[in-house]
Amino acid sequence: MSAREGTSSDTIAGPGWGVFWMVVTGLLFVGVTALVKVLGTRVPAPQAAFLRYAMGLVFLLPLLATLRDLRLERGTWGLIGARGAFHTLGVALWFYAMARIPIADVTAMNYLSPIYVTLGAALFLGERLAARRIVAVAVALVGALIILRPGFREVGTGHLAMLFTAVFFGASYLLAKAISGRVSAGVVVAMLSITVTLGLAPLAWAVWVPPTLWELGVLFAVACVATAGHYTMTLAFRAAPLTVTQPVTFLQLVWAVALGALVFGEGVDVFVVLGGMVIVAAVSFISWREAVLKRRVTPPVSATKV
Repeated sequence: MSAREGTSSDTIAGPGWGVFWMVVTGLLFVGVTALVKVLGTRVPAPQAAFLRYAMGLVFLLPLLATLRDLRLERGTWGLIGARGAFHTLGVALWFYAMARIPIADVTAMNYLSPIYVTLGAALFLGERLAARRIVAVAVALVGALIILRPGFREVGTGHLAMLFTAVFFGASYLLAKAISGRVSAGVVVAMLSITVTLGLAPLAWAVWVPPTLWELGVLFAVACVATAGHYTMTLAFRAAPLTVTQPVTFLQLVWAVALGALVFGEGVDVFVVLGGMVIVAAVSFISWREAVLKRRVTPPVSATKV
C-alpha cells in the first residue's frame, strides 16, 4: 500500500471521524425528539408511532428480494417476534412520554437503557457483574433519582413511561444480540421495522384519529431523520471505538436542554442535566471496562433510540 493510499484510509476512519459522526448522530436524534414535540398530542401516541414506522418501511425496498427469500428456523422467528413486541411497547411509550415531558427529561432518561442491558445480561445471559460494574450501575440509578426527585417534584405519567421505555429498549437490544448471530445486520433491522409496524397496528387502530397532511409530513420527517441518525451512528462506530464515541452522547443532552429552553420554553432543570451527566459517566465507565476486557455487552446510548 502506498503512503497516499494510507492517508486516504485515515480520512474515513479514526477517533476524529468517530467523534464527528457521533456529534451528527446526536443532532439528528435531538431533531427526532423536536419533531415529535412539534407534533403534539392530538394524534395518539400509538398511532403516531405506527405511522412513523409504517412510512419508514419505504427504506426497506432495497432489501425486498432478500426478505422474500428469507428462510429462518422457528427459534429465530420466536426471537424476532419477542424483540418486536418489546420494541413496540418501548416505541409507543416513548412517543407518549415525548409529548408530555420536557425534551431534556426524555433524553436524559433514555441513557438508562444501556444500564438495563448490563443488568439483563447478568440476569439472563450469565454475564458476570464485577464489583466496579455493580457500583457503576448503582451510580446510574442514582442519576435517575436525581432526575426524577420523587417527593420533591411531580413524577407524572410521562416520566413513568420513560422508565419503562428504557427497560423495553434494553430488552430489545439484548434480543438483537441473540438474533445477530443467526442473520445479517440488514435483516435484523428490517425485521424490527416490520414487526414493530405490525405490533403497533392494532394499538393505533384502537385510538385512530384522521391525521392531517401536515401531521403525516412531520411523522415522515421523523422516519427520515431517525433513519439518517442510525446510519451516521454506524459510521461513527466504524471509525472509532465505543470508548471514544460513548462520552460524546452527552452532547445530546446539552442540545436537548438548549432546544427545550429556546424553542419550546421548557426552562433549564439543573437536576436533569446533573442526573444525565451521572448516567452518561456510569455508562461510559462500563463501556471502557468492557473495552479493557475485550468484550461488548453494554450498547452505545444511540443504539436504543427510536
